[in-house]
Amino acid sequence: MVKRHIRGAVALLALIFATLPLGAQTPMSAAEFEAYVTGRTLTFGSGGTPYGIEEFRPGRRTVWAFIGEECREGHWFAREEQICFVYDDAPESEHCWIFWHSDNGLNARFMGDTSDTELYEVENSPRPLICPGPEVGV
Repeated sequence: MVKRHIRGAVALLALIFATLPLGAQTPMSAAEFEAYVTGRTLTFGSGGTPYGIEEFRPGRRTVWAFIGEECREGHWFAREEQICFVYDDAPESEHCWIFWHSDNGLNARFMGDTSDTELYEVENSPRPLICPGPEVGV
């Protein structure tokens, strides 16, 4: 009887831990996120490959670029434990993430329809993001 209760408790704990972000880290608050990123340009990777770069400006303004693509200006805001981004070229579309800090820097998990996208900080710089205009050199 006791073994059955122990197995049930172990199964319940496994289920709880499976729903936590990888690394079981506590999500950053909006204040923690803002303090960490403002005035910085972060490069993110996913699955061992470069993913994108985001410059975080004062006033929760951002400039984002997927690797090799044009920059998009936008802003971020907090929704409960999520940090959500809206870009000026698609104001009806929100991109919400949960961020947490690990020994290696910032990590993020996308909270949309396919929440399997995870990013990690590759580089953290005080330099602004350089955004060449469209069709440069044409």
